[in-house]
Amino acid sequence: MLLFVGLGNPGPSYAWNRHNVGFMALDGMVQRYRFAAYRARFHGLLADGRIDGERVIALKPTTYMNRSGIAVSQAAQFYKLAGADVVVIHDEIDLAPGKVRVKTGGSSAGHNGLKSIDGHFGKDYRRVRIGIGHPGDPRRVDSYVLQDFAKDDLAWLDPVLDAVVDSAPYLVRGDDAGFMNRVAMLTRPPARERPARGDGGDGV
Repeated sequence: MLLFVGLGNPGPSYAWNRHNVGFMALDGMVQRYRFAAYRARFHGLLADGRIDGERVIALKPTTYMNRSGIAVSQAAQFYKLAGADVVVIHDEIDLAPGKVRVKTGGSSAGHNGLKSIDGHFGKDYRRVRIGIGHPGDPRRVDSYVLQDFAKDDLAWLDPVLDAVVDSAPYLVRGDDAGFMNRVAMLTRPPARERPARGDGGDGV
């Protein structure tokens, strides 16, 4: 059994914030793999299902980002899960928009959701980091992550979310490198077609 956690803030006013990309990815998995409907539990919304034959518990904390660890620790304790069984999906300002990386443990890098999980549960969980880019000025980070994605962002956001959802079985198998490779392959822009020899124009 695995616990997949999407990070975000609850409520419709936050639904399309950059900070909520973890919620978006988890919702996509719940829909794609036909999990049971979300129900309130562990200070969050929880859905139960299977991916690649493995039971997966999907959890969206509803405590707001900076208290996410309460829900994660309660769910992990109830299901008797260790850090290796927990996968947290979250936004990452230190990655370019659309880049996806997985790592285990390490620093929270100032992410309030990760800070809370580290404090309540420990650091040895797996993290799926979805790049949203950096505003350029550290003073603008808080307002940036709490802004909705721009319309132009949808060109990379939708394919990345689809790729993360499609590649979830690799996470279930513990194949983090395979997951990243598949996401990269699914989101790679098509190669430009080269003009055929002799089709280079009128020669002027």
